[in-house]
Amino acid sequence: MAAYAAHPDGKASGPLASAIDKVKWRILPLFVIMFIANYIDRVNIGFVRSHLATDLGIGSAAFGLGAGLFFIGYAIFEVPSNMLLQKFGAKAWLTRIMLTWGVVATSMAFVHNETSFYILRFLLGVAEAGFFPGVVYYFTQWLPNSERGKAMAVFLSGSAIASILSGPISGALLQIEGGGLHGWQWMFIIEGLASVLLCFVVWRRLDSTPQDARWLSDDERHSLTTIIAHEQRERQASKPVHVSSWSLLKDPQILLFCFIYFAIQLTIYGATFWLPSIIKKMGHFNDFQVGLFNSIPWIISIVAMYIFASLAARFRHQQAWVAATLIIAAAGMFASTTGGPVFAFVAICFAGIGFKAASSLFWPIPQAYLDARIAAAVIALVNSIGNLGGFFAPATFGYLEQKTGSIQGGLYALAVASVIAAGLVFLARTSGRKAA
Repeated sequence: MAAYAAHPDGKASGPLASAIDKVKWRILPLFVIMFIANYIDRVNIGFVRSHLATDLGIGSAAFGLGAGLFFIGYAIFEVPSNMLLQKFGAKAWLTRIMLTWGVVATSMAFVHNETSFYILRFLLGVAEAGFFPGVVYYFTQWLPNSERGKAMAVFLSGSAIASILSGPISGALLQIEGGGLHGWQWMFIIEGLASVLLCFVVWRRLDSTPQDARWLSDDERHSLTTIIAHEQRERQASKPVHVSSWSLLKDPQILLFCFIYFAIQLTIYGATFWLPSIIKKMGHFNDFQVGLFNSIPWIISIVAMYIFASLAARFRHQQAWVAATLIIAAAGMFASTTGGPVFAFVAICFAGIGFKAASSLFWPIPQAYLDARIAAAVIALVNSIGNLGGFFAPATFGYLEQKTGSIQGGLYALAVASVIAAGLVFLARTSGRKAA
């Protein structure tokens, strides 16, 4: 503890500082790579929408529903998956999650009708359930409070990096033909098997707890576990422990966290799944060119995520920063309805600054509020309910496009949801309640 508290600016020194540096360099790059693979396997269907329509007759409404069913499976199995993570340990469970999602992602190559499309998208959600909140919980066991916000920003940059890479990679893979398979099938096979192969690296590099980390010295291990245990005792002293998922839902703060994250995810996945279609309306582009254009908003957003995370760490008003980024997202989504395809693309680039930064800035709020004994369950609950935005956005957009030929109404709804969330975030607390 002394090493951590020695500086008035809150910066660690001595064994604790070296332990934190080692954790960051060993664990963060691995999680970023895992998240890149995870995100690509989750959203790559956005690049094959026209191919599924041509080869399998899957229309806009069916595509939107299938894209969204992923999040239903994800939501149902999110909390059980995180409970099992605590039972079997992060190393075994996170490796299992990655293996199963890689297998299902590869199987997407053999979709042959709407039913098989629905089933495999649902199973992909089941397979991936627990990964994101598992990593967030992992940070609570490995990093002190002051370091988690920056770690989350780095980790979440994986989704932005994946969005940058997925366009050109998927676009290039879509041009492969041979072996009796179409390009979209080769895309699913190659990207899915990449996740399977990465499992072996995860198994070798990941440790479940700091006590298992032989790459830390005894002093480093002691300093790290001491500060984390101290922060946990402070949370336990200020907040009672809930005993069931139903009791968690009675906490208005947890419900508030769920809604705010739902609004953020609603906008993210609305843009993610429909951006390639917007780009195609800008001109006559092939799949690779569409992929290159698709990377632009995410390149901008990854820079914005880091800038906002640094500002939030320096000027400590987390709710205000989340609200500001949500207003930026709302303005961009609303502006995308006021012009042609090119202007819409530029507006979504602006919106991306907001909704991706909001996603990373949000998580330190519930992390600071929660007792670590229920953190895994609550993080899973917030993430699973919030991620239902990933179901409603594509399903609604697909229905609107098939019925009206436009997604303008959906874009208005995204802007309104972001504005409401920006107001409600000021009601979110960043410290635990006093025990009764």
